[in-house]
Amino acid sequence: MPPRAQIAGVGAYLPERVMTNAELARMVDTSDEWIAERTGIRERHIAAEGEFTSDLALKAAERALAAAGLGADALDLIVLATSTPDNTFPATATRVQAELGMTRGAAFDVQAVCSGFIYALAVADNFIKTGQAQTALVIGAETFSRILDWTDRGTCVLFGDGAGAVVLRAAAGKGNGHDRGILSTHLHSDGRHYDLLYVDGGPSSTRTVGHLRMSGREVFRHAVVRLAEVVGEALAANALTPTDIDWIVPHQANRRIIDGTARKLNLPPERVITTIERHANTSAASVPLALAEGVGDGRIAPGMLILMEAMGGGFTWGAALARL
Repeated sequence: MPPRAQIAGVGAYLPERVMTNAELARMVDTSDEWIAERTGIRERHIAAEGEFTSDLALKAAERALAAAGLGADALDLIVLATSTPDNTFPATATRVQAELGMTRGAAFDVQAVCSGFIYALAVADNFIKTGQAQTALVIGAETFSRILDWTDRGTCVLFGDGAGAVVLRAAAGKGNGHDRGILSTHLHSDGRHYDLLYVDGGPSSTRTVGHLRMSGREVFRHAVVRLAEVVGEALAANALTPTDIDWIVPHQANRRIIDGTARKLNLPPERVITTIERHANTSAASVPLALAEGVGDGRIAPGMLILMEAMGGGFTWGAALARL
């Protein structure tokens, strides 16, 4: 059997500043009730001036390594998912690599917007399966507050900043479905929907960073369908049913999307980790942030089967099934 990637440690970091819906209501034509009813969001964290995506990623990484009982010298690989890098290049992952003191192996970014962490997890998992890495750090980190149009109430109320990370280690497995580790990952994209969720700027087109633009109704419609499909795909690939799942750890985009996906799978909300009320949508950081919260408060325990899923601009979507 090829080696299996086990989750050895989880870490998270949220910026200190908290922006409530009431504060947003003083900036744009909205209210706490309007936002909460439509999205489930009550507040979000906002990175401080001079606090970069790499700073958030570094803190989450350090906490994940501490939870795993490892130092940076154990790492062979860093894969960082972000749509808000510190610079156009080099990769934000290399800055994290340097700050950690990791001087060997490789570090690079992955960009799949809100699905980014699932994509990065799949990349690192495959590095471990093929024997190219023994220990990998997977990070999702975003400062989405930097690409929001704070006059657009349809988008600025939805997002926040944060970072989450996991440490993966190679371990032998018997392949019987009860092994701890990543059981499978499933990735998809459909570029025909490119214009439904995007940022209108970039060095190749406008030379400036633009603002996030979204067709909310269309994104919602596609999200519920695609997420239910990819969850079903992950379960079928492992001969499992929804009743086998201990916890779903979904991308925290909108409470109605989370609830709609759970209903399609006939899963009760008590088995879904939700952080959207306090974190809002942190894009690539949302899944590892939710995972870290579930592990941290003891709801997610060793041996439990978890299903992580996300959908983002592109469109991209994916799922990962893992046993802690």
